[in-house]
Amino acid sequence: MQVADKMAVSIHYTLTNDEGEVLDSSIGDDALVYLQGSGNIISGLENAMVGKVIGDKFKVRLDAEDGYGELMEDMVEVISREMFEGIDTIEVGMQFHADTGVVTVVSIDGDNITIDGNHPLAGQALTFDVEVIDVRAATEEEASHGHIHGENCHH
Repeated sequence: MQVADKMAVSIHYTLTNDEGEVLDSSIGDDALVYLQGSGNIISGLENAMVGKVIGDKFKVRLDAEDGYGELMEDMVEVISREMFEGIDTIEVGMQFHADTGVVTVVSIDGDNITIDGNHPLAGQALTFDVEVIDVRAATEEEASHGHIHGENCHH
């Protein structure tokens, strides 16, 4: 069975940047299970999965636009510490939920806090080393919900 839209796909992967640094991996953990064609994973990897079968192993390098996108300067802004009402300690690297999504504190200069709404991997080329573990037809419920249900899967 080949990977195609409306298929439940299980993969093991290791994600690295251009310097070879491992950014994430499912090796030694549960496989990543997703619904092909539903945007559950980044577009470049989803496109690379089409036609693959159980047992396939491959590497794919994605430019930023096919991964988490280019860095958008308008997603970085300086706000006042007052915006963090009720939070006593603010440190670089902390993440907060904002109206626009998740933001990361990237610098602190007195009462001026610089936040970045870009994904932490935006602007980076990424390489995925992938092994296809399982491919099956999604259930009607999974297809209608746009994601996979069951063990090792989100709901």
